[in-house]
Amino acid sequence: MVLAERLHTTPFRTRTLRAPAPMVLCLKARESRTLPGLPSMNIVTLQLLLSYYSSYHMKICIVGSGYVGLSLAVLLSQKYEVITLDICEERVKLINKKKSPIDDKELSSYLSNKPLNLNATLNKKDAYSKADYVILATPTNYDIKTGAFDTTSVEGAISDCTQINSKATIVIKSTIPLGFTHQMRKKFSNQNILFSPEFLRESKSLYDNLYPSRIVVGDFSKEAKKFAQLLINCSKKNKAQVPLLEMDSSEAEAVKLFSNTFLAMRVSFFNELDSFAESQNLSSEKIIKGVSSDHRIGDYYNNPSFGYGGYCLPKDTKQLLSNFSKVPNNLIKAVVASNKTRKKFIIGSIKNSCPGTVGVYRLIMKKGSDNFRESAVLDIIKGLKKEKIKVVIFEPYIKKQTFAGLPVINNRDEFIESSDLIIANRFSEELKHVIHKVYSRDLFYNN
Repeated sequence: MVLAERLHTTPFRTRTLRAPAPMVLCLKARESRTLPGLPSMNIVTLQLLLSYYSSYHMKICIVGSGYVGLSLAVLLSQKYEVITLDICEERVKLINKKKSPIDDKELSSYLSNKPLNLNATLNKKDAYSKADYVILATPTNYDIKTGAFDTTSVEGAISDCTQINSKATIVIKSTIPLGFTHQMRKKFSNQNILFSPEFLRESKSLYDNLYPSRIVVGDFSKEAKKFAQLLINCSKKNKAQVPLLEMDSSEAEAVKLFSNTFLAMRVSFFNELDSFAESQNLSSEKIIKGVSSDHRIGDYYNNPSFGYGGYCLPKDTKQLLSNFSKVPNNLIKAVVASNKTRKKFIIGSIKNSCPGTVGVYRLIMKKGSDNFRESAVLDIIKGLKKEKIKVVIFEPYIKKQTFAGLPVINNRDEFIESSDLIIANRFSEELKHVIHKVYSRDLFYNN
């Protein structure tokens, strides 16, 4: 009855949630504009209503506002109260101004035009103290020395959250090594830690959250099921359209690593096909179309490149290979080796054309991205420098006049004029008029 008294004048969906006209639970008066009188309601109906009411007052903290964290923040803030925690003051300011710090059209559009219940902060206590769920989306770069992901930022966030708000359910979205979640539960004596992998593409992160292929949760608890439902509630799909896969945390960690390694393997397969075709003076495009016409193989994710790169595939394949250190394997190590071989082949092809000056058109891995971390092009540049080949760079995201000791020319006409050969991991219409001096393995003009 105390709860009923408190709910007497509480809006069912508050104005801050940007919901339609409020629905009021008038339990004390035994009447409502949208609900039957209390005598006709059974206890199960009342429990469902109260559960629904409480879910819309969910408070969620997201640590990290990269493309994973920010896309989740925008997704969930459509229906729930969300606060993002970041160490970058500039990012926090941009988010609070409803501007995206990431080059993603849908993210920018939603931030600018949708009534989101979203704020950003630099203050840990403000972020953690009242959160029901804390989602960790901080970077975990691969450390060559240790042969594993650097999970320092994730462990730090778990420690902070456990100290400030031990009741919060912590959901790890960062990519982590196998067994990491179990280790953290033991280390912090906290069973409210679970792993739920993300399967997002850079520049399409919000789209992939709005239209998820599946939701994987590494736990069987009520909190895990509820978290999965939060994601579904905010997506453009209904529950029946989204496969929900529950499993042990280590199994969920393996799903992430094996998924990305399979994608890297597919990229490597078509890159090696392309190397073969170029070496034999055959049409790579025709061979790929012939191979991909088999529905078991599929006509997708088959566009050759200088090598797989970006933030996920290089580090995830290396981490999985490290986990295979005591397990017999040939394929996993071949995926990692194949990418190195492809880059050497590309460097050799460029060298064989005997260019005077090589112009590198864009460092980014794909169209629509503003990120060139672990880009295959960076290794191509290193190889060309070793071969004593003169290199200039065109990359609008670089504001300095040099990069890696090489000149940056961001006047397109000047860049083209300065280059005897232009290499482009992904072709652009901007180069169409000088296609005779362009070297690219982009056959289908897609990512």
